[in-house]
Amino acid sequence: MTENDRDIDALVGGWLPIRDAAKALNVSPNRIKQLIRDHKLLGVRRQGELSIPAAFIVSGDVVKGLPGTLTVLADCGFTTEEALRWLFTPDDTLPGAPIEAILANRGTEVRRRAQAMAL
Repeated sequence: MTENDRDIDALVGGWLPIRDAAKALNVSPNRIKQLIRDHKLLGVRRQGELSIPAAFIVSGDVVKGLPGTLTVLADCGFTTEEALRWLFTPDDTLPGAPIEAILANRGTEVRRRAQAMAL
C-alpha cells in the first residue's frame, strides 16, 4: 500500500468490497460496477479488491445527492482519487467534509461548489 493509499484510507475511513456493497444495496456485484462506470458511485482497489466508501450507502440506498455530485466532479475532470479527496476533506465553510454535507441533505450546496471549481 502506498502512502497515497494510506492518506485516502485515513480520509475515507471504512470501505465496502463490491460484494458487500451489492448486498447492502440488494443488487448484483455487476450492478455496482455499472454504477461506478456511470459515476453514480466511486470505486477503487483496496487490498486487491474493488471497494467503495462505506459512507456512500445508508439504510440500503446510495446517499441521496451523491450520484449527481459524482457526475459533476467527473464532468469537471476530477480523477477518482481527486474526487475522493475532495469529498472527504473537511471544509470549514460547509462546515465539515462535502460528504457530510451530502449526508445532511445539503447536496445542492456541495454540487454548486463542485461546479464552481470547473470555472
